[in-house]
Amino acid sequence: MNLPISRRDFLDGMAIALGASMLPAGCRPDEPEVPFAPERDPRYYPPALTGLRGNHPGSFDVAHQLRDGTLRKTLGRPHDTGERYDLVVVGAGISGLSAAHFYRKVHGEAAQVLVLDNHDDIGGHAKRNEFTAGDRTLIGYGGTESIESPAQYSAVAKGVLADLGIEVRRFYTAFDRHRYARLGLGPGIFFDRETFGTDRLVRGDADAVSRTLLQRAPLSAVARRDILKVFQDRQDHFPGLTSDEKKTRLARLSYRDYLLTILHLAPDAIPFFQSRTHDLYGVGIDAVPAFDCWGLGYPGFAGLHLAPGSGPGIGLTPLLEMNEAEPYIFHFPDGNASIARLLVRRLLPQALPGRTMEDVVTARLDYATLDAGAAPTRIRLNSTVVRVRHVGDPGSAREVEITYVRGGRAATVRAGACVLAGWHVMIPYLCPELPERQRTALSYAVKVPLVYTNVALRDWKAIAKAGVAEVVAPSSYYYRVSLDFPVDLGDYRSSRTPAEPAVLKLFRTPCHPGLPARDQHRAGRTELLTTPFATFEHHLRDQLTRMFGAGGFDPATDITAITVNRWAHGYAYEYNSLWDGPWEDDQRPCVVARQPFGRITIANSDAGAFAYTNSAIDQAWRAVQELPA
Repeated sequence: MNLPISRRDFLDGMAIALGASMLPAGCRPDEPEVPFAPERDPRYYPPALTGLRGNHPGSFDVAHQLRDGTLRKTLGRPHDTGERYDLVVVGAGISGLSAAHFYRKVHGEAAQVLVLDNHDDIGGHAKRNEFTAGDRTLIGYGGTESIESPAQYSAVAKGVLADLGIEVRRFYTAFDRHRYARLGLGPGIFFDRETFGTDRLVRGDADAVSRTLLQRAPLSAVARRDILKVFQDRQDHFPGLTSDEKKTRLARLSYRDYLLTILHLAPDAIPFFQSRTHDLYGVGIDAVPAFDCWGLGYPGFAGLHLAPGSGPGIGLTPLLEMNEAEPYIFHFPDGNASIARLLVRRLLPQALPGRTMEDVVTARLDYATLDAGAAPTRIRLNSTVVRVRHVGDPGSAREVEITYVRGGRAATVRAGACVLAGWHVMIPYLCPELPERQRTALSYAVKVPLVYTNVALRDWKAIAKAGVAEVVAPSSYYYRVSLDFPVDLGDYRSSRTPAEPAVLKLFRTPCHPGLPARDQHRAGRTELLTTPFATFEHHLRDQLTRMFGAGGFDPATDITAITVNRWAHGYAYEYNSLWDGPWEDDQRPCVVARQPFGRITIANSDAGAFAYTNSAIDQAWRAVQELPA
C-alpha cells in the first residue's frame, strides 16, 4: 500500500522547479540571461510525464497572479520581441488549433500565425498519456474521451475531420466492442463500508437493476425495495398534466428531489443513485434536473408517458439532438488528443511524421519544431498570456498587442488580429477594456472540475478474476473504475489478455452536494488545486485494494505508474434549468460573451456552452469568420 513509485518524488521536485521557472522576472535574484526553451531539450516529452498532469504545476501560477492583482508588481517592463503575425491564437486546445487551421484555409498557408498556450503540451483538455511497460508503450487519454455522435456534427466540424483524414467508419473495426464480454467480464458495482456498512463488489449493471442483484448488495430491505421501485415504477405521478407541462415541472425539480418527493424513496436509497450524473454534469443528482435525467434514459419516468423530443430543459437539448443510434466507439487510444495532434500535423508537418489517422497513434511529436525555423505557423508552449489590447482605438486599430509570460519573463508580439480560444473566465483579466456586460457574461462560464487518473498495471489478472471490466462506485473517492477501451489502430495494440500490461481508468468529480451547480464547481476547483498527488495516490491504492484485493491485487507490485490528470478547469459549463435562465437565445451568457471586440474574437467550447469537441471546432470557425478583413 505504501510502496512508493520511484519516479514520483523526482517528478514532484521537477514540478516545483517548473513552478519557480514560471515566476515573473524579479522574483529570483540571480536570473541567468539565457533563453527559456525547455522544448528544445531532447528529453522534453510531456505525454510520458507521470504524477500531476492536466492543469499541471507551473501552468496556472502566472494566471492566478494576474487574477489576484499581484502580477504587475513583479513583472517589470515586457520585452518587445519585434515579432509581427497576421493572427495570434491564445490557447492550443482543439478550438485554438482549429482556429489556426481555419485561418490558413481562408488566407492561405503562408499566413503568419502564432499559437500561445500556458501548458507544456498541446491539446488543452485533449491530453495524451503514455507509459512504458517493458518493451511496449501503453497509451491512454487524460481528458477529452471520444468523438461523440459524429453523424450529428455540423458540416464545418465534419469538414475538419475530413481535412485531417479521420474516417469514422474505421472505428467500427478498430474498437473491439465484445473483447471483455468474450472473457466473461461485465459491469460491477462497488459498495463501500463508509456508506453501506461493508466493502462489497457485486457483479451487475447499475443501469439495469434486478431483484437478484440487490439481494447481493449490502443494503437495507427498505433501500432494496425502493431502488427496485424506481426501475419498475409505471405510475403517472402527474395526472391531468400534458406532456409539456410535465416536462416543465421536471425541468425545475432535481432528480434527487424527484426520487424523494415524487417517488417517495427512503433517504438511504439515494446514495445508490447520487453519482449517476457525475460523468456528464460534474455534479450529483442533487444539482441535475429530473427532465435531463428522463432524457438520458434514467429510471423512474416510465409512467409519465412523456412525448419524445426536447422541452424546457435548457441544458439537455443539444444532447437530445445527438444521434443515440451511433455506438460509443469513435475513440483513439489517446482520446481526442489525436485530433489535436492531427491539427498540429496539418499546421506543422515537420513536427509529426506520417500521413494517416492510423499512423498518428504511435507517431512521436517533435516539440522542438513547434516554435523554430521559418515556418509560417508557430506554437509556443509554456507561455501564459496576460494582456491582449488594441494598438489604438478598438474601432480603428490595425494591430493587437499580446503580452505573455514565458520562463519568468514578459514579452510582447503584435498581430493583425487575435482569437481568444482559452477559458472564458480568464478573458476579463486579459481584456479589461471589454464592455461590462460582456465581461460579466464571460465570467458566467465556470468550468467543471474533474480528475481523469490513469494507472499503468503490470497485469489485470485480479480484475479479471472479479469478473468485471468496469465498476461504478456510487460513494467512493473515484466514482468509476474501468479498463481502457479496447482499440487497435495502426501499429498500436491494446491489452488483449489479463496477463498483459494495461491502463486502468479512474474518474473523480469533486462535488459539494447542496450548493448550486456553479458554486459546486468553484469549490471543487479549489479542492483540486489544493490536493497533493499523494492524496490522489493514497485513495486509488486504497480503493483498488478494497475492490480487487480478494482476487490477489497488490498495489505495491501491480501498479507501475500513475498519472493524475487534474482539471481544475475541465468541461465547459452547460446551462442547467435548476439555476440558469430562462433567456432568449441571443441573451444567453455564452452569446453575449462571444461578441467580437474590434480585432479580437472569442472561441472555445465555452462560447457554445457545450462541452464537446464539435462545439470547440464550430466556435473556432465562427471566431475566424468574425475577424475583420
